[in-house]
Amino acid sequence: MEVQTKGSVLLVEDHQDIAELVYEYMEDVGYELDYAPDGEVGINLVAQNDYDAIILDLMLPRRDGLSMCRELREKMGKTTPVLMLTARDTLEDKLKGFEFGADDYLVKPFEIEELEARVRVLIRRGHSAPSAEDTLRVGGIEFDQKSLVVKRDEQELILSPIGYKLLKILMERSPGVVSRQDVEREIWGDMLPDSDTLRSHMYNLRKVIDKPFDKSYLQTLPGIGYRLCDPDAAH
Repeated sequence: MEVQTKGSVLLVEDHQDIAELVYEYMEDVGYELDYAPDGEVGINLVAQNDYDAIILDLMLPRRDGLSMCRELREKMGKTTPVLMLTARDTLEDKLKGFEFGADDYLVKPFEIEELEARVRVLIRRGHSAPSAEDTLRVGGIEFDQKSLVVKRDEQELILSPIGYKLLKILMERSPGVVSRQDVEREIWGDMLPDSDTLRSHMYNLRKVIDKPFDKSYLQTLPGIGYRLCDPDAAH
């Protein structure tokens, strides 16, 4: 019986034993995989092919995972979901990975079933249907969902793929409050991330949409959730 293809995945990993384990398991359960042993080969493959997801090791020869991820987002304009693999588990490392464009983070050693589940969620979220309303507006922030162009006061802002999804959720419900649990469920489904992941993504979103400006739209309500609202509007 032929296994239905679940998606095309690029695996960028220099450790042969890990690469073989991931490659064989993911192929067995129905994914089509390409493999790159370093970041340079990975960049070349992304330039030539479209993938549904990328599994990217942080520490790579020739070009590390952060550098590769940044080039994917900033120079190549790729929004392909990226799951970053690393032996590091500090908040600083996670913040840096998310800032450079990673969508999810898995610390080595990991269970192969969890890796597959996280890739599946990333692919499903990447294929999710857009909102019926093409352009969202909250005060001076405008989000064209078809072109993925975000502007604040006519200045274009560049977000990570998760950043776009967070902004969409918050803008659709503005000026209401969205609980942390609702945000996590909307983005990651049942495969909830660790406690640092959402906080890291929110930190990076705030840095892009608020830090360069004199007024803040994104509010954190401790113990409750998050809200995006026009600071000049009455609520």
